[in-house]
Amino acid sequence: MFVKPTSGRTTAAVEGDLVVLLIGMRINRFWAVHHWFPVALAMPRMLRELQKAPERGLLGHVLLTASPRTYYVVQYWESKEKLYAYATSPDMLHHRAWAIFNRKEREGKARGHVGLWHEAYVVPEGSYESVYVDMPAFGLAAAHGQVPLEKRGRYAKDRFAYRSEAKAAEEAR
Repeated sequence: MFVKPTSGRTTAAVEGDLVVLLIGMRINRFWAVHHWFPVALAMPRMLRELQKAPERGLLGHVLLTASPRTYYVVQYWESKEKLYAYATSPDMLHHRAWAIFNRKEREGKARGHVGLWHEAYVVPEGSYESVYVDMPAFGLAAAHGQVPLEKRGRYAKDRFAYRSEAKAAEEAR
């Protein structure tokens, strides 16, 4: 799918704190396809499930690869509470997939064949900035929208200093 780039310089239109989840897998033994392939298929299914239910809080994601063995997703969430609620909800795919993986690991059937990892970050307003030059909305900008660079500042130090109206009012109290 071709997305036309936005002309000029833009930045992400994030207001407030930001929640980022990095989650991925590493194929430890290529020959053990029956162990890692179901894990690889689970993430796209979870992303489709979340796209159908925007109230769950996933704002956007980017699928990436670090090597022929390592695949991951950068996800942007509304809040850490919504991320946790999805991860622990028994009626959602993540909970079932994790239960299956844990059972296989306890039984000694999955150990060492595939690695899983995640890192979650809550980034306070004023601790992130972004710039996109002649790019379609990508990453943070795809999740939160994009605005012309001038609205947040020409330089990184200016974008770091940007405060939303809510944050400015909070800091004024």
